[in-house]
Amino acid sequence: MNAIGIIPSDRFTYTYVLKACVVASLPKHKEIHAHIFRHGYHTHIHIMTTLIDVYARFGSVQNATCVFSQMPQKNMVSWSAMIACYAKNGKPLEAFDVFRDMMTHVLLPNSVTMVSVVQACAALGALEQGKLLHGYIVRNGLDSILPVLSALVTMYARCGALELGRRVFDQMGKRDVVAWNSMISSYGIHGFGGKAIETFREMIRHGVSPSPISFVSVLGACSHAGLVEEGKQLFDSMWKEHKIYPSVEHYACMVDLLGRANQLEEAAIIIQDMRIEPGPKVWGSLLGSCRIHCNVELAERASRRLFELEPTNAGNYVLLADIYAEAKMWDEVKQVRKLLEAKGLRKVPGCSMIEVKRKIYSLQSVDEINIQIEQIHALLLKLSTEMKQNGMYVPDTRIVLYDLEEEEKERILLGHSEKLAVAFGLINSSKGDPIRISKNLRLCEDCHSFTKLISKYTNGEILVRDINRFHHFTNGVCSCGDYW
Repeated sequence: MNAIGIIPSDRFTYTYVLKACVVASLPKHKEIHAHIFRHGYHTHIHIMTTLIDVYARFGSVQNATCVFSQMPQKNMVSWSAMIACYAKNGKPLEAFDVFRDMMTHVLLPNSVTMVSVVQACAALGALEQGKLLHGYIVRNGLDSILPVLSALVTMYARCGALELGRRVFDQMGKRDVVAWNSMISSYGIHGFGGKAIETFREMIRHGVSPSPISFVSVLGACSHAGLVEEGKQLFDSMWKEHKIYPSVEHYACMVDLLGRANQLEEAAIIIQDMRIEPGPKVWGSLLGSCRIHCNVELAERASRRLFELEPTNAGNYVLLADIYAEAKMWDEVKQVRKLLEAKGLRKVPGCSMIEVKRKIYSLQSVDEINIQIEQIHALLLKLSTEMKQNGMYVPDTRIVLYDLEEEEKERILLGHSEKLAVAFGLINSSKGDPIRISKNLRLCEDCHSFTKLISKYTNGEILVRDINRFHHFTNGVCSCGDYW
């Protein structure tokens, strides 16, 4: 351990060195962990809590869990660190489990804990759980703390209750830039680009200077609403008016904005003229836009760069295969699939979460665990058959990446996780209750059309949050206006 310059003197030495690893992005924490264990400091709560936080920041959730489970004693900070680890690394259900476990140990959560739990609730789209947390926050006097309130604004928006988030925002006595950003991004994910821009300008009128994240939020809102000219003006104002130099995230927003609007050549020119290295976010935005508009030539160019930058990201290969499949270039689809297999990569399975009667359920595209799966499949088959017979529904089999018979493609489409979640909601929810779903991937074209028709056919309200934005389905219409 002398090679990394550690001279054990007291518990503070390890804490400072661990934090230095994060600041310097130097992944030496495992070596330091071993050194801590050998020198008997693994019983110190403060050191082990810092270690959990460092593992979390490097995405080593399993290692953080091992550290936490082996701690002989835990305090509020260590519990909060573990909850935050799960919440920030895409494991919201686990974050909730740790929170419930903490409460059984009669430990009252502080504001830091509540921010992480509220963030986990937002990731799940669990509105009823979120309301319970909000009540707890009010009862325990945490409703005057800005980070907690900002987290509530985001949570309500990501659970489909934008108006409740706005109410929390309006009742805030003081607002910092984080609070304003929460409101701007909330309008953005719901497709209200105009309201996002209006809120952005209102923030400036109130004397709050925008941060780089403010521009990511408002440019993202423009992208979801197709506000190309407004987005260009805001992008130009970053340096001219606010002295903020655009980062990779801002360029990615602009490429996404232009790409969604089918201005792909202009998006490619922006990438070409960038003064900084584009990186995977920018090329990924271009590839995603090529998927929407089936531009094979640009997709191949973007994917070549992405395969170099992210050789183990299966999503990039799948997107290219999607584009080839829509263009009916089946030989190319097979080549991409062989490349995936050769690299040992697997497509991320579709997963949809749904909250029913304050309980959260997870459904996957290939789901044989759910005890109601046969009932779910039967309902989906019944609904699709009736809608096809009535001339309402024509399955969009273009998105199936296999050269199969149409009947087999339709069967695959009916197994998509969001359709399973919709059927699960129809079976288990009370009549008139909105169905709220969150999905880990982009909503496919067939599921989008299917859910629109289901909302009309059943006279119900269905809210789906995919990886990009919210879709609010009522009476056969989606709030996105089929632009997503």
